[in-house]
Amino acid sequence: MLGTNGNPVIFSGNSHLQLVEDICEYLDQSVGEVEVFKFTNDNTFVRILENVRQKDVFILQSDVEPVNDNIMELLIMIDAAKRASAGRITAVIPYYSYARTDKKDQPRVPITGRLIADLLETAGADRVIMVDLHAGQVQGFFHVPVDELTAMPGLVNYFLERDLDNPMVFAADIGISKKARYFADAISAPLSIVEKRRLGNEDRVESMNIIGEVERDQPVIVFDDEISTGGTMISAVEAITDRGVTEVYVVATHGVLPGEASKRITDIPYIKELVITDTVPLSKDKLNSKIKVISIAPLLGEAIRRIHEGRSVGELFTRYR
Repeated sequence: MLGTNGNPVIFSGNSHLQLVEDICEYLDQSVGEVEVFKFTNDNTFVRILENVRQKDVFILQSDVEPVNDNIMELLIMIDAAKRASAGRITAVIPYYSYARTDKKDQPRVPITGRLIADLLETAGADRVIMVDLHAGQVQGFFHVPVDELTAMPGLVNYFLERDLDNPMVFAADIGISKKARYFADAISAPLSIVEKRRLGNEDRVESMNIIGEVERDQPVIVFDDEISTGGTMISAVEAITDRGVTEVYVVATHGVLPGEASKRITDIPYIKELVITDTVPLSKDKLNSKIKVISIAPLLGEAIRRIHEGRSVGELFTRYR
């Protein structure tokens, strides 16, 4: 029978090995032993190398490039754990990429966020952990319990320690304004918003208007949940610097940053720092002196511990709800 005796078993897919190692270091335990690779015919193979019968199993996989391969790998790992008689299986997905596809906003398009939720449940996931969903309603796509964690405490603490002089927080668009409000309140800063218009299905954004006032010598923090190509963020920064601002900090939970995105952002002279978390692994060639990466390993580790022990996860974030 599943209980709280002993440690949870934590397995890693191939998407973010370092994060799993950091989580297990926080929990003072070893990473679970599993073999995950592809055959020459491109089929994924998984073999769990330790006994998981009736144990509390957590499988971490971030939906990062190659996204579809990593999702398939996660599904197969869940199925392997289920067939090995695991007591409970929790999918830990720091970055749920298809959260962007949360509704039918055009004719004849899928709701892929819901499809992936169905696949995870069919594979055998009993619970799901995610971090700062792009669309919170994705939680409703699941019939199993979902814990949406937030990286807000780590981001807030970083800027409190940074102790900027009279900062102004800007939400990168209206959709993120609620979370941006929590962030602004936590660092005792006023909030403004950049109104944007997205052009079709392409990653091109035309920022239209700034809602709020900013002083020329005021440091500005531009807040978003996710940075992909950087189009939204760069447009927001340009709209703000048109007002004479010369000190800008960019902050987001998920730094996807494909291709040259990190360079495009940090090459802007007015941007002093790009602050992200490690929900998405960044290769060394994408890092530079302007990029600060905050680890979410303690956050995920503490959530895993609380779930395993049957304690509240929500208590970690009462201030930000």
